[in-house]
Amino acid sequence: MPRRPLARAGTVLLCTVAALAPDSAVVEVGGIGMAVQCTPDTLSGLRVGEQARLATSLVVREDSLTLYGFADDDERQTFELLQTASGVGPRLAQAMLAVHHPDALRRAVATGDEKALTAVPGIGKKGAQKLLLELKDRLGAPRGATQAARPAAASGPAPWSEQLHTALVGLGYAPREADDAVAAVTPQAEAALAEGGRPAVPQLLRAALQSLNRAR
Repeated sequence: MPRRPLARAGTVLLCTVAALAPDSAVVEVGGIGMAVQCTPDTLSGLRVGEQARLATSLVVREDSLTLYGFADDDERQTFELLQTASGVGPRLAQAMLAVHHPDALRRAVATGDEKALTAVPGIGKKGAQKLLLELKDRLGAPRGATQAARPAAASGPAPWSEQLHTALVGLGYAPREADDAVAAVTPQAEAALAEGGRPAVPQLLRAALQSLNRAR
């Protein structure tokens, strides 16, 4: 049987951003470059050539070492706690944080919100039910109303579009290019909303990048 990957104790990297990709960043620490897997939210706050602070978690497998980076310690700790549930590896844990902030996940688990979890790519109805049971006593109670309420904001641009636009600009695209890419994937996001789900930002980001590549 394959051994479950181990997440080592997290550390904080004070680094310089060397390069950005759709799902990762290359950062330089003491002259050494390291690839760090990040969510769109985290990537949107990084700029090439600028210094950054990343809370990281090292996932150790028999044949690889993978570094995951987060905007703050709360995201990193949630990432590690999610992996204590059966069937949740680092990729799925990161996908959950790409769709929901930590407090939104805590609220979903506390209220038994299956739809919030099935909005994450890779989680079906049965998987969501199982996760709600396993994570109930692990994630803890929501810590603040403001962050948890973001996905349900009633005014201004939709949260997914703001998140996507910020991620694209963070990847080096001009604001106008980002506007066009957001418009291109809006039907896909609206279809998800019509089905009672929430747009998955990682999937929308990939689709937006494809539309930008076709336009060039």
